[in-house]
Amino acid sequence: MIEPDWTRGLYAITDAALLPDDEHLLNACEAALRGGLALLQYRDKSDDGEKRWRQASELAARCAAYEVPLIINDDVALAARLRSAGHRRVGVHLGQQDGHVDEARYRLGPSAIVGVTCHDRLDLAERAVAEGASYLAFGRFFDSRTKPSASPASLSLLEQAGRFGLPRVAIGGVRADNIAAVRRAGADLAAAVDAVFGGQDPEARVSELNRQLATAALDS
Repeated sequence: MIEPDWTRGLYAITDAALLPDDEHLLNACEAALRGGLALLQYRDKSDDGEKRWRQASELAARCAAYEVPLIINDDVALAARLRSAGHRRVGVHLGQQDGHVDEARYRLGPSAIVGVTCHDRLDLAERAVAEGASYLAFGRFFDSRTKPSASPASLSLLEQAGRFGLPRVAIGGVRADNIAAVRRAGADLAAAVDAVFGGQDPEARVSELNRQLATAALDS
């Protein structure tokens, strides 16, 4: 059986401020999945381990129904626990202060998706590639509520990063009115938080974002 291609499309990232409880989180993510996601990332920075396990487990099950990988933000232990529980499409995203790719790969296995934040720096991307990363995330490219203090990145960085041969993720302020620009600049995946979960009807929001991506792909 051919696995769905997760390397190109829309990458939705959850936000506990926008999705404050299980009901909001699960309903919004289900709707986003119906709209068509390449990847879904569970991002919760709280220290409530029971809640994180409960929510991540349910999201993993829902993602599996849509054949979409679930990426756990900055928590290799939680990702490993989910994979041990049978959720084989679970991976992890690592910030620069959240451990090394090779350590995550050792715990999660060779098939797991391990993404890395590279900010606006090609040297960080080069190191991530050497360590065995699955994708490289760059940004912020636009004003961002979730990453307001992140260093701004130039769209030209996405083209330059093409030499690494890994999927390039554009993150930071990506919305319906600028998502085409990051695709045309070379992004394989466009990551969005507010543009998906910051209002009503995530399914319709995802559909519109995907429409913009498809149009940009035809133009490029």
